[in-house]
Amino acid sequence: MTPEEEAEFKRRRKSRNYVVAGTLLFFVLLFYAITIVRIGEGS
Repeated sequence: MTPEEEAEFKRRRKSRNYVVAGTLLFFVLLFYAITIVRIGEGS
């Protein structure tokens, strides 16, 4: 693998990791918001 290919591979992996992290954060916030709303309805 040439250095250019390796740099491109690392760049793509890094951007994919950001997408995965963003998606995970979105779901965590979604579940948090749903939980807060459901607790609020109970009282």
